[in-house]
Amino acid sequence: MFIQTQDTPNPNSLKFIPGCPVLESGTMDFSTPHSASRSLLARQLFRIDGVKGVFFGHDFITVTKTDNEVQWKLIKPDVYATIMDFFASGLPVVTDEAPPSDTAPSEDDDEVVAMIKELLDTRIRPTVQEDGGDVIYKGFEDGIVKLMLQGSCTSCPSSIITLKSGIENMLQFYIPEVEGVEQVVDEEKETEHL
Repeated sequence: MFIQTQDTPNPNSLKFIPGCPVLESGTMDFSTPHSASRSLLARQLFRIDGVKGVFFGHDFITVTKTDNEVQWKLIKPDVYATIMDFFASGLPVVTDEAPPSDTAPSEDDDEVVAMIKELLDTRIRPTVQEDGGDVIYKGFEDGIVKLMLQGSCTSCPSSIITLKSGIENMLQFYIPEVEGVEQVVDEEKETEHL
């Protein structure tokens, strides 16, 4: 197995591309070892000293290190070995069914929400996933689209620029009802850091 790496806009996150599917569909974000209970691979990656977050996409794994003090040259070999050993084992990446996509159309969606989800799914998420992250739809009220950033995007210095300049501008261009975009922080992550 040949694993490629790709830099992300976040210097503390690195995208590992194992050359085989990681998830059948959707994405999964593990911000703590406790949140990784559904994935043996994520739990093994968290055992590496200096790993702060793990994110799975269709064909990549983004690993986020704790801070600038931890150097990639020290933890990269352990990440490579863990990924290679895991895929050689033949075990499933996730032990039970992944949650449905947050951008999947729902019967409860009005026309504006359906258009927002469509744009997120077709134009915005693929671009953000290229950088090793994802954007999750969390709601739309009073003209504000609420989104949660995952993977390399969570602690990326340019995430606010991505949110405001990229995502907000595109949504406003196609959907006049959108007045702004707001980042939602996962409450579970917040309490974990306290």
